Amino acid sequence: MILNVSGDINRYYVQTLCMVFFPGTTFGQNEQSADGVPEVTVDVSRDMTDNSVTAYACIKLNDKICEATETVNADEPITIATHEAIAVGRAIFAAGNDLLGHTPPWGILTGVRPAKVAAGLLGMGKGVIKTKKILRDEYFLTPQKAALAVSVASAEMKQIKKMAENSCSLYISIPFCPTRCAYCSFVSYTTKRLLSMIDEYLEALLCDLDDTFDTIKRLGMTVSTVYIGGGTPTTLSTEGLVRLFNKIEEHIDPATLLEFTLEAGRPDTITKEKLDAAREHGVTRISVNPQTLNDNILEEIGRRHTVEDFYRAYALAKESGIKDINVDLIAGLPGDDFKNFSETIDKIIELKPTNITVHTFSVKKASDVLRNNSGAYSLTGGDAAKSVSYSQIKTKFASYKPYYMYRQKNTVGNLENVGFSLDGHEGLYNIYMMEEIQTIFAVGAGAVTKLVKCSDPFVTKPEMKRLFRPKYPYEYLRMTDEAKEKQKSEIFEFFAKGAE
Repeated sequence: MILNVSGDINRYYVQTLCMVFFPGTTFGQNEQSADGVPEVTVDVSRDMTDNSVTAYACIKLNDKICEATETVNADEPITIATHEAIAVGRAIFAAGNDLLGHTPPWGILTGVRPAKVAAGLLGMGKGVIKTKKILRDEYFLTPQKAALAVSVASAEMKQIKKMAENSCSLYISIPFCPTRCAYCSFVSYTTKRLLSMIDEYLEALLCDLDDTFDTIKRLGMTVSTVYIGGGTPTTLSTEGLVRLFNKIEEHIDPATLLEFTLEAGRPDTITKEKLDAAREHGVTRISVNPQTLNDNILEEIGRRHTVEDFYRAYALAKESGIKDINVDLIAGLPGDDFKNFSETIDKIIELKPTNITVHTFSVKKASDVLRNNSGAYSLTGGDAAKSVSYSQIKTKFASYKPYYMYRQKNTVGNLENVGFSLDGHEGLYNIYMMEEIQTIFAVGAGAVTKLVKCSDPFVTKPEMKRLFRPKYPYEYLRMTDEAKEKQKSEIFEFFAKGAE
């Protein structure tokens, strides 16, 4: 894509708006005009006499040109940058809609956390009805997406209000999987050589945990949730998991945690021994993730397990006595259709897990799907849109409520990922992490610590700092003591700032 931007507006934000209409597009520096190459021109200006912002957008594709101009009066108590973003969003939305005849379901909301906008409006006292109206009329959300955003925001706000002061959460990264899924771009490792690093990796991880718990203690914080993720943590042997659990117990009593999650994930890695160990060491929430209940699609996407394996693993999870079980599904997988997905969601609801998370297929640049299928991107979402709507209707009638949500770039149909839960079974770590209202300490390869200071999570923007552990396991194993100490110093400096 050729992108021309003038005026005081974030170029990356404009790119994300363009990707709503042209999923999978790239923004190369040397892109040349040609058939099939869209060209987008955006200009934004301020008029200080009447305190307004005007944005102009022009989209050219082949011989067709569509233009739109939008003016926003800066009369609301929000920043001028927000008014500029709204004006630009509306202009691109109008031009794109005219050019392609497509109305994005999330309107001009492009961020990862659409519920945050709804929560901000609710926090300003707008109320549920007014907030839905603003989302529909000013951000161009469909009525269904506006209602979903408000429902998720309300559920999150309810849980956030219960969050203890000076609390934090801990994420532990186990970046190994038995095989790589075709849609995956996570930092997860599957070859024999890399899997042979697990023992050495675990040793380094346990030392990292000692340092991290020491930092948490020195800051006077309490840990509210622990999340062991990946990858697939149950790639570890039972003995490896027990070593990890024991290390955690050296520093905190799991019984004091609000939630302790083990992302078991792949059914082919789940055994009775591992689940028994998890329960005995205080794990309260696990995931057993089939993604689909169709063996042909499982094989197509590189999952080594079968539908029967999932049912076996799920039965073991139920028998283990662990309080909460989450099941992940993906709508819009290559080769999937509405009939299969609707049958999958119906069968999962019959099992009555406490949590169901419905993801929409997102085409990652590093995934095998993109390398093998240049037509993987979809503007309208095809059956995915119908499948996502069906999941939200069926879960509602089965007494599940949406409690957290996020969106990703290049998701088919510009759709969303939603976590549903039965009352009282919300995944707290997901809320704390997604809405960035609590510090999340993270250890392991690819882990990202998020330091957060926020006086009012529903109104004010938090002060944040991210600290990155090395991405790959072999880099993580080579991380020097000096690099570790530098990050530790940055943590203390962040919390000391403004506290004098």
